[in-house]
Amino acid sequence: MSWKDIQKEVDDWIKNVGVRYFNELTNMAILTEEVGEVARIIARRYGEQSEKESDKAKDLGEELADVIFVAVCLANQTGVDLEKAWKKRMESKTARDKERHQANEKLKKDDGK
Repeated sequence: MSWKDIQKEVDDWIKNVGVRYFNELTNMAILTEEVGEVARIIARRYGEQSEKESDKAKDLGEELADVIFVAVCLANQTGVDLEKAWKKRMESKTARDKERHQANEKLKKDDGK
């Protein structure tokens, strides 16, 4: 599935199920909330905090999908073509980082995982 397909699927869902897009500020707040839910799972499941019983059933994949959904909503609302933006970002990151990470001694260390 392409980004174009994802953007259309989200737009169709909003129009047929969601009634309309929340405004951009509301969606930004929702995005922040969803990222916080991902952070909570990561901190408790993979970090040093203990995981509460009520958090054990939370699905990290679903929470990441929530982040993507709201980010796509914001892209749709603001006219961002994610296909084009993704390609541009990956080209930029590759040009900027193609030697940097390979030369990073910290990444060559085995952290025991």
